Amino acid sequence: MDHEFIHRPEKTSGAGIVLTHGAGGNCRAALTVAAAEALSAAGLLVLRCDLPFRRRKPFGPPHPAGAAEDRAGLKDAVERVRAMVTGPVYLSGHSYGGRQASMLAAEEPGLVEGLLLFSYPLHPPDKPQQLRTAHFPALRTPAVFVHGTKDPFGSAVELKAAIELIPATVRLVTVEGAGHNLKRGTFDMSGLAGYLEGGT
Repeated sequence: MDHEFIHRPEKTSGAGIVLTHGAGGNCRAALTVAAAEALSAAGLLVLRCDLPFRRRKPFGPPHPAGAAEDRAGLKDAVERVRAMVTGPVYLSGHSYGGRQASMLAAEEPGLVEGLLLFSYPLHPPDKPQQLRTAHFPALRTPAVFVHGTKDPFGSAVELKAAIELIPATVRLVTVEGAGHNLKRGTFDMSGLAGYLEGGT
């Protein structure tokens, strides 16, 4: 089974992006594929890849002890994309993948020029007190959060309050009526590149 795919744009903008998945899926997830196609159509080289935990096992959630290895895998992917493009490099992930991307960016400022985070898992469902925001004050990379208004991992209102902890430029894009997988609601993927390149 292939664990990564490269989408090369017909007309490049010079930028590149690493795109990864959530805890329950892989890089073949519908949202990940749709985002990759939209970003490639907008001129970005896209590396759509599985996180290390998914490379080790085809099913099941990641183990907390493996999170650092997952971040190391993302860093390696970023460095490979950096070698393939001449412009800025971005990092993107859905849910768990986005959380690890943001933690990596907080640990290594300047690694990427921006983050695109789909359905950030602000807290476990029905446990709003267990916020996953400890690294937010150290995050100095511009970030775009794309979030459904019916996401059980955190409401748009909760997320809006939480991202005020981030000292970088941040934008919240809400998808009305969408849950954690962003399947419902209306969301125009064609605008993703614009959010990254000038919309943060």
